[in-house]
Amino acid sequence: MQDNLTLALWQTAYAANAPEALQRLDTRAAQARAEGAQLLITPEMFLTGYAIGAERAALLAEPSDGPLAQAVATIAMRHGIAIAYGYPEADPEGKPFNAAQVISPDGESLMNYRKTHLFGEMDRAQFSEGKTASQAFTWRGWRLGLLICYDVEFPDAVSALAVQGVDLVLVPTANMREYDEVPMQTVPARARENRLFVAYANACGHEPGLHYGGLSTVCNPKGDLLIRANRHAGLSVVPLQPAAPV
Repeated sequence: MQDNLTLALWQTAYAANAPEALQRLDTRAAQARAEGAQLLITPEMFLTGYAIGAERAALLAEPSDGPLAQAVATIAMRHGIAIAYGYPEADPEGKPFNAAQVISPDGESLMNYRKTHLFGEMDRAQFSEGKTASQAFTWRGWRLGLLICYDVEFPDAVSALAVQGVDLVLVPTANMREYDEVPMQTVPARARENRLFVAYANACGHEPGLHYGGLSTVCNPKGDLLIRANRHAGLSVVPLQPAAPV
C-alpha cells in the first residue's frame, strides 16, 4: 500500500565544518518534521562541503556506517524523519567516493550510493567514480532511487531506475548558476520521459570558485513543476500523492 509522501528539500549554503553541518541539520530536521515532511533531502556532499580539495576530502572521508552516519541516524531518530544526505565515503583502494545515503526514521540505512558520473576536473581530482548503478529501494510503499547531481543529466541513469519500478528519484546536488538549464529543463524532462517524480535538492551560496544556483525542484511524472525554490537558503516542503498508472 503506497502512502502519500511529503518531502522537504533543504536548499542551503555549506557549513564551515561537519559539526556545524550536523548542528544545522538537527535544527532543519525538526522544522521539516514540524511542517509535515517524512523525508528531508540535503545537497550533495552536505556534511563536509563540496569544493574542499582532494586532501581534505580524503581526510574527512568515512565508511558508510562511520561516526558521521551515526550522527545523522541519531538526528533522524530524534525527529522521526528520514534523511538523504551527501558525504565523502572512504575508499580503501583510492580516492573517496562522492556518496549519498538515506537514513530511515529508525536510524537504519535504506540506501547508500556512489556518484557514477563525475563532473569536471574538481570532481575527478577529489573522488573515485562509483562503479555500481543506483538500485531501487522501498520505503512507505514507494519505490525510491538515489542519484547525485550530474548523474541525472544522463538519460540512462534515470531510465535504469524506471525499469526497476521507481516512483521517485532523489537527487542531492551542487549545481552552479551557469547550469540553470538542469533544474529548469533537464529535471522536468527526466520526470516526463520516465513517468516518475524527481526531487532535485541543490546548494546555494558559494565556495571557492563556485557559485551555486539553488532552484531546487520537484516535478511530477508528467514533468509538471510541483515546486521550485529561488536562489536563497530555505526549506521547500511538498506533498506527493501516488501517481495514477500510466
